[in-house]
Amino acid sequence: MPASPARTSALSPAALVDAEHLRADVDAAVTAHLARLTAEVGAISPSAEAMVEEAAGLLMGGKRLRSAFCYWSFRAHGGSADPADPARIATVRVGAALELFQAAALLHDDVMDNSDTRRGRPTAHRAFAAKHVGAAWSGEPVRFGDSAAILIGDLVLLAAQRELSAALEALPAPVAAATRARFDAMQSEVVVGQYLDVLVQAEPWGQDPAADEERARDVLRAKTASYSVAAPLALGALLAGASPRAAADIEAAGLPLGEAFQLRDDVLGVFGDPAVTGKPAGDDLREGKRTVVVARTLALLPDAEGPEATVLVAALGNPDLSEAEVARVREVIVASGALDAVEQLITDLAVRGHALLDLADLAEPGRGLLTDLAHAAVDRAA
Repeated sequence: MPASPARTSALSPAALVDAEHLRADVDAAVTAHLARLTAEVGAISPSAEAMVEEAAGLLMGGKRLRSAFCYWSFRAHGGSADPADPARIATVRVGAALELFQAAALLHDDVMDNSDTRRGRPTAHRAFAAKHVGAAWSGEPVRFGDSAAILIGDLVLLAAQRELSAALEALPAPVAAATRARFDAMQSEVVVGQYLDVLVQAEPWGQDPAADEERARDVLRAKTASYSVAAPLALGALLAGASPRAAADIEAAGLPLGEAFQLRDDVLGVFGDPAVTGKPAGDDLREGKRTVVVARTLALLPDAEGPEATVLVAALGNPDLSEAEVARVREVIVASGALDAVEQLITDLAVRGHALLDLADLAEPGRGLLTDLAHAAVDRAA
């Protein structure tokens, strides 16, 4: 995969998130919240503790990139590394709220996409459907699994709100208000983006590949680019007490980086190694995802009704797609030039994001770590 410009970090992605004890601190905040949630849920009914157990399994497998972008933006805008500093404590807890929010979004997304696996383990709706079958309960296992996963997502979404509120309690009112406002807007963006994703799956597709690609990019900008990179960067700046202009500047850098991040996800959804990604190869095809990769392939094929287009269109949304059929679709994508074109788009977006990072008024070591994190997000294999 071509690397985006600027420096290449000597640190691994995991080491970048581990720096200044960040991962351990975020994990501790998430674990503490889940412990409180387990006690609360268990007091209502021990039968419901499985909801928190499922959420915990999902939460312990994340990369922590969102909390890292938030934290290193905080540091780059003058925030302290002192573990006792109230603003740093708040930033770590906002990072935990971001991780909780992402988990809630994934739980709901997996139901809508009918996904089988997430981070190398069965998705929540599949796990609870299997639980239903194993216990020989009455009713429909699939419906039970879907319902349970939606409710777990709701529970974790509430947890994100509570963690955010607790994080902001010790901060000056203007800082807390600005941070809350940006977090709230981020949530609306993701929900709207998720709806646009559902809508684009239902609308006519394939008649105008250029328009299809623009719709696919609209989805990923709203659904992923904001809350993956741009909003965490803005939140970190606001938590450090930066001006609205400074927060807007760093967010502007995060938007193209976030889009490149999701485009990399789309490429990995077809070409990724299951041992690394934790998802079966070609799962995005089986789920029928209308991605930029698919739209660009249809645009570049010489015959919109030829055999190659037929292979691709027939594969989309086919849950029984075999490994051999996935391999054939890969051949079609590569031969069309779409893979190279999307890789170039990823590089172009990364160039723009890095250029805007370079222009931002940022302090070290935050500036350098943000550059490294941008590489880790875009040039990853999982």
